Amino acid sequence: MPNSVNTNAGAMVALQNLNQTNSELNTVQGRINTGKKVASSKDNGAIWAIAQNQRGTSNALNAVRDSLQRAQSTVDVAIAGGETVSDLLLQMKEKALAASDTTLDTTSRSALNEDFKALRDQVAKAVTNADFNGANMIKASGSTIAALANADGTSKITVAAQSLALGGANVTVAATASLSTATIANTLIATVTTSITNVSTALAKLGTGSKALGSHMNFVDKLQDTMDTGIGNLVDADLAKESAKLQSLQTKQQLGVQALSIANGSSSMLLGLFR
Repeated sequence: MPNSVNTNAGAMVALQNLNQTNSELNTVQGRINTGKKVASSKDNGAIWAIAQNQRGTSNALNAVRDSLQRAQSTVDVAIAGGETVSDLLLQMKEKALAASDTTLDTTSRSALNEDFKALRDQVAKAVTNADFNGANMIKASGSTIAALANADGTSKITVAAQSLALGGANVTVAATASLSTATIANTLIATVTTSITNVSTALAKLGTGSKALGSHMNFVDKLQDTMDTGIGNLVDADLAKESAKLQSLQTKQQLGVQALSIANGSSSMLLGLFR
């Protein structure tokens, strides 16, 4: 290669290598700063698109978790109200049985009747107050819960309402029931017993629904964690590897600067030929 003051081929090659090193150094520093090897679509368009789609699904699962949690809370409140109703019915049966005794005097039966009516009214209050987030599953025409089950919203977990209102299909005790006579009290024993059985069945259904919601929520948590791990595998940088590469490139950069300096000095050496 001829020596020339117009064209310094050595300097151009050294500058190209130095620019390449600086570019790689900037890439590594960017990965260390962000913790990602694919931080934007220009880093790797295909991988970035896949990761972005998976992020959308993972974020949507947050809404699914919220829906499941609200639904489970609503069902659990309904169960608490239903268990209270069941306990009250047990006490009402005891009062009805006591009032069916034909040897009772009027004063004693009247006292039992007042207790029975107070328990009956407590049943109504328990049903009315079993409300969560505007939903009540045990009142007459109560709310059936349909919680989101997947990120697309195409699948749902449904828990049917169970009416425990007085005079309904499950609690057959009328809202005006009383123990005014021994005959009526004797009839109410069977009515209350049937109501207790019906309420137990209704609570079993609500309990099964709550368990299903809890199980699916655990699945969604695991699915989201697995998905986030997969996204990390696609886009996260190996910081140990990038740190080692950073040191290597910094050394290479220093050598490139020295090489460029040497190449730029070759033209001045030509002056010695004319002395």
